[in-house]
Amino acid sequence: MRILPASQRQAMFEIYAFCRAVDDIADGDTQHADRLAALEQWRADIAACYAGQAPAALRPLDEQIKAFNLQQQDFSDVIDGMIMDVVATIVAPDAATLDTYCDRVASAVGRLAVRVFGLDEAPGIALAHHLGRALQLTNILRDLDEDAEIGRLYLPAEALAAAGIPVGKPYDVIHHPAIAEVCNGIARDAQAHYDASAAIMARCPARVVRSPRIMSDVYHGILTRLLARGWQPPRARVRVPKAKLVWILLRHAIA
Repeated sequence: MRILPASQRQAMFEIYAFCRAVDDIADGDTQHADRLAALEQWRADIAACYAGQAPAALRPLDEQIKAFNLQQQDFSDVIDGMIMDVVATIVAPDAATLDTYCDRVASAVGRLAVRVFGLDEAPGIALAHHLGRALQLTNILRDLDEDAEIGRLYLPAEALAAAGIPVGKPYDVIHHPAIAEVCNGIARDAQAHYDASAAIMARCPARVVRSPRIMSDVYHGILTRLLARGWQPPRARVRVPKAKLVWILLRHAIA
């Protein structure tokens, strides 16, 4: 975000603040009913912005909604994604449910962001679709152990069944000897989305895809390191070295 012009940077800060707020609610330790009520309050507050009655606390976000024609449905989709994590602990969803989850918690954010970046409608929506899924699938693979600790498992049921892994406690699933087969399949899906997003960005003016290129390069670096590390426990946490991050930033900031 720091390489963006000031107006775009402020818009992305407001979008990020919204995402951070609803994510913190979804991952909180209060009662389910309280978290659902808080998320629905956010939905109502966002709706108020579009009705011309923005709450005082959301006036900075409302300014960006107007400036960049941000769509109400995309905010609502993000909230729906958070609700998926509240209403039930996700364990081995079917592939269609996983794709819906990725769309809501990642691609919907992308649909907001590409409007700020200035992409045309069709390539922007396509980029959000593919890059959002690539980033979220990478997150799922990176966070296997952390998610299992809180009872979550985002690996799809169909892939587990194909590998002969019974759906049980997340810890048992991710420690199954055949877990690499499942994770490598998810990594291939993520790579296909990275490739598709790269093709879209190659057809766009460089100035409007600097930030998504940085996000893609950073998260693709995580995926590459995950594949090199392997999937058998104990699994060391994977991070992109700071020097690599700086190189990626400079590479695209001066392009």
